Amino acid sequence: MDTNQYNYKVVKQFAFMTVIWGIVGMLVGVIIATQLIWPDFLRDIPWLSYGRLRPLHTNAVIFAFGGSGLFATAYYVVQRTCHVQLFMPRLAAFTFWGWQLVIVLAAITLPLGLTTSKEYAELEWPIDILITVVWVSFAIVYFGTIVKRKTSHIYVANWFYGAFILTIAVLHLVNSAAVPVTFFKSYSAYAGAIDAMVQWWYGHNAVGFFLTAGFLGMMYYFVPVQSGQPVYSYRLSVVHFWALIAIYMWAGPHHLHYTSLPDWAQSIGMVFSLILLAPSWGGMINGMMTMSGAWHKLRHDPILQFMIVSLSFYGMSTFEGPMMAIKTVNALSHYTDWTIGHVHSGALGWVAMVTIGTLYSLFPRLYGKTEMFSVPLIRVHFWLATVGVVLYITAMWIAGVMQGLMWRAVNDDGTLTYSFVESLEATMPYYGVRLLGGTIFLIGMFFMLYNVIKTIQGPDTADRTIPAPG
Repeated sequence: MDTNQYNYKVVKQFAFMTVIWGIVGMLVGVIIATQLIWPDFLRDIPWLSYGRLRPLHTNAVIFAFGGSGLFATAYYVVQRTCHVQLFMPRLAAFTFWGWQLVIVLAAITLPLGLTTSKEYAELEWPIDILITVVWVSFAIVYFGTIVKRKTSHIYVANWFYGAFILTIAVLHLVNSAAVPVTFFKSYSAYAGAIDAMVQWWYGHNAVGFFLTAGFLGMMYYFVPVQSGQPVYSYRLSVVHFWALIAIYMWAGPHHLHYTSLPDWAQSIGMVFSLILLAPSWGGMINGMMTMSGAWHKLRHDPILQFMIVSLSFYGMSTFEGPMMAIKTVNALSHYTDWTIGHVHSGALGWVAMVTIGTLYSLFPRLYGKTEMFSVPLIRVHFWLATVGVVLYITAMWIAGVMQGLMWRAVNDDGTLTYSFVESLEATMPYYGVRLLGGTIFLIGMFFMLYNVIKTIQGPDTADRTIPAPG
């Protein structure tokens, strides 16, 4: 079908804002990385203190950058694979403006200290209600488009997007249940260990479905499109889907090892985390093997380089996570910067790099171009992103293992060998490397913004009848 028959306006809006929010979220990350080295940096501005900016960073990167990328690609993929325009286009437009309003409200309230203090769910109850309205609208548009499809088959990417949409709705509603006290303050409906368990059931599955399932939907569409190859094993992709969504939901308690959570619950989290390695690697291998017969394209296509390296980081992160869930390993890693390295190998190495590669593949298709304005600039961005991620996560891995060993080192008389301040002093050089890596990654995002703007401004050159996989 000619692309003029599709609704690309909302896709373009979300795609462009993905780049903008990526820069904003990563800039805040660089600022708080600076504050960990020089605590006096911005000390006299309470709204820009570390405690205020850190939740702003996580929300901006996950929900503003990642969320906008998922909205954009979900709307694009569901139209292309179903051969129909979006269901209720005005409601789709509302999801764009509603989601941007949520992000702006987060950028206002979090620096003001208006927070529930729940990890990845810090926004207060009026904003949570707005999120619910936008998300239900998203589900109506997405599943309505699938219902009116002109194809009998539902392509596998849509299964991943669909699971992401439904599960995030359930997670948000349950974890955000609260008792309002004022318009700007509420208290969780849960207490004590129950609150912690619900929070990390939410927190880990936000990783599992928002930052994994959704982006796997992205991978299953755009890797075949960019490589010109069919999915290596469609059967494996379906097995991957059902295994992943069945197992992921039970892994959250591994965030609460050695806490007041019952030991049996901790053990369940550990066991399911280890089982989770199988479907995760099944998806990674399926994505990698899609390149069979087309590996030579990696030599000259930096977009594919972004995608394949992101799959490498996905495989690495989904191996590291189950290993860190083992109680004996967790005894060393918990509360250290090793966890920070693990999170960012997934967030930057997997989520950001697959999103960046996808957007580079998507923008020319949206605006009728043969390719991006500057392919060499994409190549520069690829190396900046790769070097930045490697510096960041390597520094945090080394720092984390060192911290864990220093914290549990004891003298012959049973006293601690090192004070906490000594471990902090030993960590400082690694914080410098992290800041360098994060800054390099951020510089690449500015190059991307320039490339995107020049691509949009350029003349139409492409044949606008690009086939979709499946």
